[in-house]
Amino acid sequence: MSKIRWGLVTGVALLSTGLLAGAFGYGAVNVAATFDVRLTFHTALMQRNGVVMQTAMALAAISSLALALLSRGRPRLLAAVAAALVVTSFLVTRFGNVPINGRIKVWAVTTAPADHAAILDRWETYNVVRTVAALTAFALVIVVSRLKIPDRAPTR
Repeated sequence: MSKIRWGLVTGVALLSTGLLAGAFGYGAVNVAATFDVRLTFHTALMQRNGVVMQTAMALAAISSLALALLSRGRPRLLAAVAAALVVTSFLVTRFGNVPINGRIKVWAVTTAPADHAAILDRWETYNVVRTVAALTAFALVIVVSRLKIPDRAPTR
């Protein structure tokens, strides 16, 4: 395998999984602090967030999968698990957080329903799941990047 190709794929996988984990981690630690901040933040964030996060998730999944395809043995398994975790974070986001975000967007211009605390708790649960998945994927890509990968073909 080409060391340049390995280095490029590893770099993209590290960057994209790190950005994804960082974005989710930031939200988990800083955004969920208060209800008012959450409403304001979600409304502003949703104006740009879709494209940025979808791109980060796609790059993280594709690069982790490419890393798995370029690897053998344990590194292949770890990279494949990282890719599966990124896909998990996407699915949780798409089918858990995004529908609730749509409701929160409405609350920001009207009023929150009586059961808003339970809805926000459900959003928070989804957020923890996707954040842990993304952080674990990032950690696995770091481990893969540190393992010695045997060459498949002579380097040039």
